[in-house]
Amino acid sequence: MRIYQLAKKLNLDSKKLLQRLKEIGVEAKSHMSSLDAQTIEIIEEEFKGGVFQKQKEKKPLSKKVSSKDLRPKEKGKRIKTPLTVKELAEIINIKANELIKRLMAAKIFVSVNQLLDKSDAQKIFEHLNCPFKIELIEEGEKVEEEEKKDSNIAYRPPVVTLMGHVDHGKTSLLDAIRNTYVAEKEKGKITQHIGAYRVILPKGTITFLDTPGHQAFTAMRARGANVADIVILVIAANEGLKPQTIEAIDHARAANVSIVVALNKIDLVEANNVENVKKDLQKLDLTPEKWGGKTIVVEISAKTKQGIDELLEMLLLEAEMLELKADPSCLARGVVIEAKISQGQGIITTVLVQTGNLKLGDIVVIDCYYGKVRAIIDDQGKRLKEAGPSMPVEVLGLSGLPQTGDPFYVVSNEKRAQEICWLKQKKRGKERLSYKRKVSLENLSQQIEEEKLKELKLIVKADVQGSLGALAESFNKISTPKIKINIIHQATGGVNESDIILAAVSNAVIIGFHIRASLKAEELASREAVEIKLYDVIYEAISDVKASLEGLLEPIVKEVVVGKAEIRQTFKVSKIGTIGGCFIHKGKISRNDLVHLIRNDVVIYEGKIKSLKRFKEDAREVKEGFECGIGLQNYDD
Repeated sequence: MRIYQLAKKLNLDSKKLLQRLKEIGVEAKSHMSSLDAQTIEIIEEEFKGGVFQKQKEKKPLSKKVSSKDLRPKEKGKRIKTPLTVKELAEIINIKANELIKRLMAAKIFVSVNQLLDKSDAQKIFEHLNCPFKIELIEEGEKVEEEEKKDSNIAYRPPVVTLMGHVDHGKTSLLDAIRNTYVAEKEKGKITQHIGAYRVILPKGTITFLDTPGHQAFTAMRARGANVADIVILVIAANEGLKPQTIEAIDHARAANVSIVVALNKIDLVEANNVENVKKDLQKLDLTPEKWGGKTIVVEISAKTKQGIDELLEMLLLEAEMLELKADPSCLARGVVIEAKISQGQGIITTVLVQTGNLKLGDIVVIDCYYGKVRAIIDDQGKRLKEAGPSMPVEVLGLSGLPQTGDPFYVVSNEKRAQEICWLKQKKRGKERLSYKRKVSLENLSQQIEEEKLKELKLIVKADVQGSLGALAESFNKISTPKIKINIIHQATGGVNESDIILAAVSNAVIIGFHIRASLKAEELASREAVEIKLYDVIYEAISDVKASLEGLLEPIVKEVVVGKAEIRQTFKVSKIGTIGGCFIHKGKISRNDLVHLIRNDVVIYEGKIKSLKRFKEDAREVKEGFECGIGLQNYDD
């Protein structure tokens, strides 16, 4: 309704009505401006019967309410937030429209059904000058503890994932298990691929996550999802341990999960080579059980399916030792494995139930989305009425598309789900502003003093094995009583994306010696706020770490990359030497710049530019996107 229409209805002058609206904080530019239903209701109450109340006699609405006006139903009441304005009005024994009118006078604009969090409710109480004490409890983020019951603990199947080097047979092993134990039970041997599946054996059930690779495993950990109970480390017996195998071991140990070793491709090698692989495992503290250790090692062949039965039995034995338990009677909780949009079905979310029973009709909350479970489908395409712990299923009915690794919860009713999602959406902006600061050598001393850090985790990379061993040994010697140094991963070669992901999840610092980070790794480190410290002198690295532990770290000179060029062709010039024909990928190259010559992410030369030319002319600098010729001082390889 427009202002002139309301004035006509109340038999008022439009100018007087505009003046009154201005006094109560409603912005109205002219008599043609529109009003919402709340404002119209307030104005109609003030001007009953068309009689205008004199402004001199009327108290200003902006004044705080007297404590005599408020009569709470219960003094000392504990109020759970979030709650609506209407619910708040009932608690303090005042009409909702009267409360809204008083808040509008203080330029606090709310609606009857608007949700209020703890801070909003506190502001309203302060404005109303409440004479009684009300304890505000914000319970929106406590759904995990609120819905959890530990009365009926029972055994649950283990959740297993695979890691290892590329081409060592992770996917082949998964396919062999699936085709043998799952697909053959279905008509036509067709298995629905949902990112996870169950293997039912006479002695028990095993859930496999179809996400081979330590990067996918750690990416889920980065979102707070510790899904797997056991990791199968797949090693090709004919090739032995590779750098990626060692990375996988470090990622599994950082996640604190059990490791079972599967020596694959034994049909291609002799027994002597298998023994050599076991010796290499022993050096990495993975001593086989037959040699007196605690690590289960099974010899298998994914191609001939030899040893797979024994491997599955060993997984059940390891799960029995771990005593994996869950409460099947409480409301379900778990984690998202995959999510996709399907034409005709809408949003399909693959979840792994970790505790409780997920039932048809349950109200599920995932991140900022919620919905009623309309269908539950297992890995064989069957529709179920419920799904228990360690069971992967597809769920239909969610309102939005969640991300892999997001936790899900079942709540008691739809109103509760709306409140939780509203709170999460409201806090999303605050979380972006207060981004968690990762540990670095500069802030290490401060975190030690605040007792936020008891252990400094390092990822050490070097150009050669000798330097790597010297660095690791030196770092282990400089631990202090206050803080321990833990090297969670060490390897030769440049800093890659896998190192950044592990550092981000584990809150570690990356130390590099005579190596550099790849371009993608640098970009990822910038996004994840991971510190990469690169050194060319081994004593400087040791000195910096030691000084940071003692709180004596002084400002250091930082190397700034001003340009990156790729050598596309070399030219031999008489009396000058070899010239690199380069293309400038990023930034610019100047005549007086210092340079690093990098091959396979390892620095092989450091020095100055001897000559910089564009065509046949000397150039002072060459910018991004252009070609040039570069000669290096005292280097001709």
